[in-house]
Amino acid sequence: MIENQNTIVVIPARMASTRLPGKPLADINGLPMIVHCWKRAVEANVGQVLVAAAEVEIADVIKSHGGDAIVTNPALPSGSDRIAEALSLRDPQRRFGFVVNLQGDLPTIDSLSIQRCLAGLVNEAADLSTIAARIETAEDIANPNIVKAIAPLSDEREVAFARDFVRNVGPEHEAPYWHHIGVYAYRRPVLEKFVSLPVSAREAERKLEQMRALDNGMRIVAVRVDKVPLGVDTPHELETARRMLRKS
Repeated sequence: MIENQNTIVVIPARMASTRLPGKPLADINGLPMIVHCWKRAVEANVGQVLVAAAEVEIADVIKSHGGDAIVTNPALPSGSDRIAEALSLRDPQRRFGFVVNLQGDLPTIDSLSIQRCLAGLVNEAADLSTIAARIETAEDIANPNIVKAIAPLSDEREVAFARDFVRNVGPEHEAPYWHHIGVYAYRRPVLEKFVSLPVSAREAERKLEQMRALDNGMRIVAVRVDKVPLGVDTPHELETARRMLRKS
């Protein structure tokens, strides 16, 4: 059973962002971005919250705001690896059986989206859960930077197993199209298996880590949410986040 005491939200964060160096500590209306993300996770109230930092300065800023953080190996190749290491260091007793992977660059994500992602694991057949929102414009459908979850979601169907994740839709894909949001919930053994597997061919080709799960027979459930949180990767998006959070 998924309960607060056996669930943990882990936020991986590192300073070495290509397009926005030092991104976790970028100021958004007086608070570092990683603190905004940590606050969103706390507000979701699904379990403990831990920031898995690649650098001491990220951990220090979270602790200065009353949060929990742990420093991990900066050379780890992905956020999933960082989360797995943080868990092995912090919870060798394995109290936490459910893990939410919340990216550290989603300062505007709403609590309900985090809650819905975790709730996808109520389906016993699901190994992982993630979230997706309906794409409303032709421009977004054509944008290869927006990853599409191929799943039979609809206005009437809120949860469905993902068949694929693509950057470009083709004639074999039917509307409506769903914007994949990179938040995941795992059963802990699934996370540990996932990080032990080599990069799969489709993962390398598409630069989409979730393809490793599908390519190894893991079942990913997609849960419909109403809106796409702003992902901050550029100075322009950082300014947008400042405007959005100033109004909230």
